[in-house]
Amino acid sequence: MRVLIKGAGVAGLAAAHALVARGVEIAVSEPSPGVAGAASWYAGGMLAPWCERESAEEAVLTRGIGAVDWWEAALPAGSVHRDGTLIVAPPRDSGELRRFALRTSGFRWLAAEEIAALEPALAGRFREALFFPEEAHLDPRNALSTLRADLEARGVPFGGDIDESDFDLTVDCTGAARIGDAAGLRGVRGEMLYLHTDEVALSRPVRMLHPRIPLYIVPRGDGLFMCGATMIESDDAGPITARSLMELLNAAYALHPAFAEARLVETGTGVRPAFADNLPRVSLQKNTITVNGLYRHGFLLSPALAEEVATLVVGGQLKRGHAR
Repeated sequence: MRVLIKGAGVAGLAAAHALVARGVEIAVSEPSPGVAGAASWYAGGMLAPWCERESAEEAVLTRGIGAVDWWEAALPAGSVHRDGTLIVAPPRDSGELRRFALRTSGFRWLAAEEIAALEPALAGRFREALFFPEEAHLDPRNALSTLRADLEARGVPFGGDIDESDFDLTVDCTGAARIGDAAGLRGVRGEMLYLHTDEVALSRPVRMLHPRIPLYIVPRGDGLFMCGATMIESDDAGPITARSLMELLNAAYALHPAFAEARLVETGTGVRPAFADNLPRVSLQKNTITVNGLYRHGFLLSPALAEEVATLVVGGQLKRGHAR
């Protein structure tokens, strides 16, 4: 069977990786020469199923719990950082920590001295925190580039003018590009920024809870930090707004005042495709499998969806009209 994968974001590349691993002949249709520009290019890369359960359905936890092992097997050693996730809140918002704890599992409470031992840069800044030790993170841009380079090295062709009629099956992973023609699919705008400073050192993603401006900061190494992200019900992919920029910077400053002197090196916006329940879908109609609706869980849930696609393709489960 010859399979054409449409889209080279995280969903498409993960599906391609899973199919190639099973010996399926594939090609990837993607008009862009590289991997930049997709919503996953602006992702945080947090493999945090327990934290995401705070605002997501149980399925996000159960389907995402294997993502760390999947990515660790797919990428070179050292690409996945198993350092956990730290959740903090300003003293006036300590109730947010308790609310977060009530909705999640897989954590332990830390006192101020334990926070300082884990993240010395935050010593004296927070009285208590939640620590999720089994979570991990990766650099999305390195992961996407590495996956694509690995597939190309294995002989997988990429291109924007591949004839779909030459293939037995299409796997559509075009994400937000389907908004408007896929029933129930909507866009959720996520804005992010990159800061650079040598005055702060963090070893793991830190989420700071705030009733109005929840923030996560993910260290990328060499003084670079990704800060995100807004969740706005819109499919507008235009530049970050002044309000969002100010709120993200204010939150970063609240986490550590040294971020006030950081250099703002990049801003970006990605439109995340989502269904009403914010859960992804893998569906089959005729000779097309569609993977979509990953919302803010692209790197977390793509591995599980890729394995579902691979099972459909090589597991003898292809039935006309199948949908899940």
